[in-house]
Amino acid sequence: MSLATPTEHKWILGDKFDQVYPHLEGVQALWEKKWAFPCSKSLYPFHDGKFEDFEPIFKALISKNINSGYTDEYTREFVPTAERLVGEADELVSSDKDAASALYLRACTVYRIARFPYINSEYKTNIYEAQKKAYIKAANLWDCPIKDVTIPHTAATSADDNPVPLYVRLPKDASESKPCPAVLLMCGLDGHRPDNTTRSDEFLGRGWASVIVDIPGTADCPADRKDPEAAERLWTSILDWMAKEGTFDMKRIITWGLSAGGYNAVRAAHTHSDRLAGAIGQGAGTHHFFSREWLEKAQCKEYPWNALPALTEKFGYKDHDDFMDNAQDTWSLVKTGIVNMKSCRLLLINGTIDGLMPIEDSMLLSEFGSPKEMRFISHRLHMGYPEANSYVYPWMEQVMASVQ
Repeated sequence: MSLATPTEHKWILGDKFDQVYPHLEGVQALWEKKWAFPCSKSLYPFHDGKFEDFEPIFKALISKNINSGYTDEYTREFVPTAERLVGEADELVSSDKDAASALYLRACTVYRIARFPYINSEYKTNIYEAQKKAYIKAANLWDCPIKDVTIPHTAATSADDNPVPLYVRLPKDASESKPCPAVLLMCGLDGHRPDNTTRSDEFLGRGWASVIVDIPGTADCPADRKDPEAAERLWTSILDWMAKEGTFDMKRIITWGLSAGGYNAVRAAHTHSDRLAGAIGQGAGTHHFFSREWLEKAQCKEYPWNALPALTEKFGYKDHDDFMDNAQDTWSLVKTGIVNMKSCRLLLINGTIDGLMPIEDSMLLSEFGSPKEMRFISHRLHMGYPEANSYVYPWMEQVMASVQ
């Protein structure tokens, strides 16, 4: 595959490359054409949510003609519902822990959709804080709770903040005498630490720990969003902390990056190859994604709103043109030579018609450095859902088992 950006109509996305997806017409279209069905089935991004929580909120948004998720005006419509659910859960904690946990998680889902598509204001930051508070209330009720852990950013430079917030979940029998394998889960552009209960349950069921972290440029991650190497410093601090803890089997650490986090996982597979047993880049943009030709079209695809404002702020550019004109030289794993480094085992997985991060970016990596493993799901959008995880977990099990 050529490093040159594919010309018009030569992307694997085909005719869809030029389409503006219909849910972007406004909040009514978003609800009716994209979100109502997954909400009714508790599918992504509505895990743990209830249709009856969201339908009246979106009806109110439609009636008030609030069409941008980037505004505090949008976010405020969700807060009464979330606060009501937290209050109901608080009343049940002493009598029915399971019911209370379920209500807290419903509230967290409402808070999550409220802070979509990007935490870009003080108010949305406060909503994220409220979500985290509700989430830890739920997690404290579980047999194996998730702990809100803060560690020192020992590899930080003056451009990075301190400390590093993590969500950590250990199997009951994990100890220094019986260290457990672990998954370092790198979150995405809008999916953050409290949005991964199902994944941490899957890891726990296999006897693995979870270490969940927000990626640079999102939520409360302390890494410098403008510096590609800030991520390397972040992973170094986390892995060093894990090694000192003694409860993690440092020979069996896999990192899994989700969407924008997929870029970080692919990068870490190369920069930290000697410290990882494996890495998964799911829905990863690595080279073509950062080109102007792609970004001008990708902003109008399956992301719930125009993706360009969130991406521009995530990577720390002054405006959209600055991002589209300059991002590839700074962030491309090909142009910067990262892909020529030795890699640990690396699985690339995505849908073939991903309109946010091109499937070409996963395929391209097969032409560089160490051999890669790939699984692409035909006719599926960004991340390759719903089938993707059915391939990820067996791959992880095989990697964990293969380490001597």
